[in-house]
Amino acid sequence: MAAKTPATPPSPVAAFERSLDELEQLVQKMEKGEQSLDDSLIAYERGVALYRQCQTALEQAELRVRLLTDPTRPESAEDFSGDVG
Repeated sequence: MAAKTPATPPSPVAAFERSLDELEQLVQKMEKGEQSLDDSLIAYERGVALYRQCQTALEQAELRVRLLTDPTRPESAEDFSGDVG
């Protein structure tokens, strides 16, 4: 008989990707407009929770990058602006 091993939590990247995928699926369902008002409200609430999880994961990733860039002065790292140039 094999010994049970404790389940390891998913990596932050995997959790982010799973949350983002679920959020995209919820948006697609809601855009069709075929759900009842109650189902739409439940989906919206779930979507807000998923959005917050994704936002937190992105903030944590940004902090990790800042710490890797300059561990002694993470506050001196430039903000991510999305502008490439």
